[in-house]
Amino acid sequence: MITNLAHIALHVTDMEQSLEFYCGLLGLKKAFELHDSQDKPWIVYLKVSGEQFVELFHNGQGSAASMSNRAGYHHFCFGVDDIFAFTKMLHDQGFFLDKSPGMGKDGNYQLWIQDPDGVDIELMQLQPDSPQAKA
Repeated sequence: MITNLAHIALHVTDMEQSLEFYCGLLGLKKAFELHDSQDKPWIVYLKVSGEQFVELFHNGQGSAASMSNRAGYHHFCFGVDDIFAFTKMLHDQGFFLDKSPGMGKDGNYQLWIQDPDGVDIELMQLQPDSPQAKA
């Protein structure tokens, strides 16, 4: 039986820049780091909540294919408790100044941003009457 979504994994081109984005800006916490068989840095785990993590792999190349219609990965979503306060915090830090939350077709507030490598990220505040909240 599946119990949760344990992690998402991303290759990143610049680990320090990605850590600044995910930890410094978005507020995730660095949980631990794994090294490969030659003791070189390999993966950094960031704790989202409970047993949920974002894995950042070193040495990514290129950039993400933003919102393509290719089969497979499209985006991931972080839930937030107050999307307007979260957006203000981003704006106050000088990020995503041209973006504001909007209402999605599912009845939830959402804001779309990208990480330093162009990975699409949705921020969403669930509403009590949304299909997700009722499911």
